[in-house]
Amino acid sequence: MRREPFGMSAGASRLSATERAPDGGSRYRLRDLFTPLDTLLASGGDPRLALDPNDRVNAYGCAASPEPELWNFASSTASTISRAGYDRAALAREELMHKCLFDEVEIAFDARCEDMREELRGHLALSSRIDVVFSPSGTDSQLHALFVARAVLGAAPVTIVVGADQTGSGTPHTARGHHFSTMTAGGIAVRKDGAVTGLAGDSIAVPLIDMAAGLAAGIAMRPDADAAVLRAVETSLAQGRRVLLQIMDSSKLGWRAPSEACLDEIARRWPRKVQVVVDACQARLGRRRLRRYLDRGYMVLITGSKFFGGPAFSGALLLPKGLSRSIDRIGGIAPGIFDYAGRCDWPVAWTALRSRFERRPNFGQWLRWEAALAEIGGYYAVPGAFRAKMLAELAAGIDSMIALSPSLRPVPTANEKTGTDDEEFAQATIFPFTLLRGGKPISIAETGAVHRALARDMAEEISGSAADRQVAAQRCLVGQPVRLERQDDAPQTVLRLCVGARLVTEAWSPDTVQAQRNVQHVLDRIAHVLVKIELLLDRGTVAAVPVKSAFEV
Repeated sequence: MRREPFGMSAGASRLSATERAPDGGSRYRLRDLFTPLDTLLASGGDPRLALDPNDRVNAYGCAASPEPELWNFASSTASTISRAGYDRAALAREELMHKCLFDEVEIAFDARCEDMREELRGHLALSSRIDVVFSPSGTDSQLHALFVARAVLGAAPVTIVVGADQTGSGTPHTARGHHFSTMTAGGIAVRKDGAVTGLAGDSIAVPLIDMAAGLAAGIAMRPDADAAVLRAVETSLAQGRRVLLQIMDSSKLGWRAPSEACLDEIARRWPRKVQVVVDACQARLGRRRLRRYLDRGYMVLITGSKFFGGPAFSGALLLPKGLSRSIDRIGGIAPGIFDYAGRCDWPVAWTALRSRFERRPNFGQWLRWEAALAEIGGYYAVPGAFRAKMLAELAAGIDSMIALSPSLRPVPTANEKTGTDDEEFAQATIFPFTLLRGGKPISIAETGAVHRALARDMAEEISGSAADRQVAAQRCLVGQPVRLERQDDAPQTVLRLCVGARLVTEAWSPDTVQAQRNVQHVLDRIAHVLVKIELLLDRGTVAAVPVKSAFEV
């Protein structure tokens, strides 16, 4: 398979392996840094990150540069880059260019990545004993977790995916150690769903939707979720297999599973036979809960591009120290993992493992993480009391607005988040709903059309008052449609209003009166979005909106 240089977008000039080797490779990668910033930010990822040649947005409707006029309530999917994130990425690139005058590109880049690990640990209040493996996306990090689990368990595990119906579209592939796209972030052409050499195995899906619930009952979590997880683990272990258990915190609908009691039971019955990895890619969990997962020896998948609002894509695998020692001493390495990581992705302390990977900086991945760290740092610089108060006020306001709308049916929160470990995330931050006409859900196609129309100026398509046209003109992003299968009913699709870190950061003010005005301003914008949805449904003007994005599942 042909290998392309990390950091370059599709269609950029290519060099052969010999042209990129030793000294020439360093000069080539330094030249990459002079690529326009927007191009770099959209590089070093899989095809989902590519910008449309006409409207210059990716598959999620996000541009590579700030769009302050676009309202963002789509952090369960992706957000446009903020001015603060963009400026930090620009400054980081300038600083790396300067350092490269004195050191080789790879050496300077490696040092910067190590600094970013320390900064991320600081923002998340994690011990220095926690290791961070960077990746282009949460989906790539799932393959890294599978690679680690094989080393820790000493055998190829079966992956049990909790919430398989509410996780990323690539998970059915990565859970089995298969390629999730036709191109890796490193520019390597692969066959989608083909085996990643040395990582391929089996997986078991544990969906969370209550398939037996009738249409009138709406969408709810299955009552036997814990029992289903325990059965899957017990059956796999009885077959002599080791288990990688991927749990959910939280899903596309904001759900968490299995329960803590279920996890305690697994640890009691099958010690050291089940490795847990937490899908926390949404990053909607308290820092105390995050630390507790790591203290229990769990791996954690996280991204800077969901709740925190950094540009898509930026993934990371967090590892407790005990696992780190096992990894660096690993003997045979699955050859396919070399297509999904470069040396700089692994912590500097892992000298033995790192020495077996190519030195190939992924500038796009790095710059997206620089932008994400600006968002994470900004969020945790806001006092915790204000963060909790604002999220509570937004949750109450959004719940009320959705409940009052005749065209929206809310999807209930599936679990209570009342523990002290949840901190401000005791409140919901994802608000899923189905769209109704005449009391019945609209079609999947029309839901997708509404989602696309929200991101467009629809003033010309809406007939009515000047006020209606003003509402229709506002461009806004909400979470992409999620398709949910039903046992005895037609599939349903939900949209999601999402509260992200940037809303909190931008609303904060030490002046309590001004801060409250800012919170109300956010609620007013959310009301505006819901009124636009009502207009689109009422006027039936969305069918002609071009298809620009795909369902997440």
